[in-house]
Amino acid sequence: MNIELRDHFIAQWEKYFGNAELPVAFYFSDEVNDTAIVPAKKQWSCFICDLAAVRKGNNLSFNKASLGCGGAQRYLGYSDKMRPNFDYFLSCGIPGELEGERYKRTPEMVHELMKKHQTIPANNRNLVFKRWDKLTENDQPEVVIFFAKPDVLSGLFTLANFDQKDPNGGAITPFASGCSSIVHYPYMEMNQKNPRAVIGLFDTSARPCVSKNTLTFAVPIKKFEKMIAYMDESFLITDTWETMRKRINSAS
Repeated sequence: MNIELRDHFIAQWEKYFGNAELPVAFYFSDEVNDTAIVPAKKQWSCFICDLAAVRKGNNLSFNKASLGCGGAQRYLGYSDKMRPNFDYFLSCGIPGELEGERYKRTPEMVHELMKKHQTIPANNRNLVFKRWDKLTENDQPEVVIFFAKPDVLSGLFTLANFDQKDPNGGAITPFASGCSSIVHYPYMEMNQKNPRAVIGLFDTSARPCVSKNTLTFAVPIKKFEKMIAYMDESFLITDTWETMRKRINSAS
C-alpha cells in the first residue's frame, strides 16, 4: 500500500466530506497481515453484520469457516455449491416444505440468473478487511467500500462519473445479496478495462446489519485512485458541494 496515497485520501476526505465515515478495504491474501481471524461460525450469521467491527477500526480476516452463511461462502469465492432448491428459496418457496424469500417471481428466473454467476478465485486465501486509515505498507487493497448516507453517496456517485461519457459507465447497481454487492461484483469489475463502482446493500435480508439510511458504494482500487486524483478539479470545489458538505457534517 502506498502510504502517501492513504494519507492523501484521508486529508481529501476530511476536506470535502467532513465527518463522514471512512471506507473499509479488502483483498485476498495468503497472510492475515495484522488482523484477527474471525472464528468459525456454528450457526447462521450475516457477513455484513461482522463488518461492523471493521468499520469501527478492527482489522479482521475471513476464511470459509468464518462465514456463517452458505450464500456468503459462494459469493465470496469459497464454495461453488448452492443450497438445495435454491431457485425455490429465492422465489416462491415450496408449500409445506420451504419458505421462499420472494425476491424473484419464479424459480425459472432464479435458475437463469444463477447460470450467469462467475465464481471469484478465492483459492482458500484469507479475505482481509481493514478500515482505510488502518492500512499499512504490507496491505494491497483491491476494493474500497463506503458505507454511506444519501448525501455522501451522491458525492461518490458523481465523482465516479466525472470522467465518463457513458451515463452508465461510472457505477452499476446489480441485483445482488449484500455480500455479493460489496465483494463479488466489485471484485469482478476490478480487471475490466473500465472498472465501475457498485452501489449496493439493497438486500433486505442484510439491511438489519446497517442503519436505515445506509447504502454501500464499492470501488475497485484502480478506479478509486482515479477518483482521488480528480477530487480537486471536480464539483467538490464548488459552492454547491460546500452546502452539501456542511449538511453532511451536521448529520454526522
